[in-house]
Amino acid sequence: MESFGTNAALITAVLMNYFNGIYNGDVTTLQSAFHPQAIVSGDINGQPYFKTVEQYLEGVKNRKSPKELGEDFKMKILSLEIINNTAVAKVQVPIFEYNYYDQLSLVVVDGKWIIVNKLLTNVK
Repeated sequence: MESFGTNAALITAVLMNYFNGIYNGDVTTLQSAFHPQAIVSGDINGQPYFKTVEQYLEGVKNRKSPKELGEDFKMKILSLEIINNTAVAKVQVPIFEYNYYDQLSLVVVDGKWIIVNKLLTNVK
């Protein structure tokens, strides 16, 4: 089993792909962070939100990116918990008029860390 520091570095690389994919509107980079069967769910302003990762990526593909809109990059990792080959990352993703907090579940699949679930909410 890898050390916490090694796993944290590997997970951080996945999270940076996640952040950069969102910020730049780079669907290929964003897709690389997710398992193909991942689920994206939560609530946005109190409204339930459920999508497959494919539906989520399609939405990112068809919108202007935060970078294109001249927004500053403000995304950050708030916490990371690793237990064996599972992890939960709490991240903040302030984009557009939203202040998203995401809880990302990751697992090791075929020897690499990958996001299998994205749970999100907007905090006003």
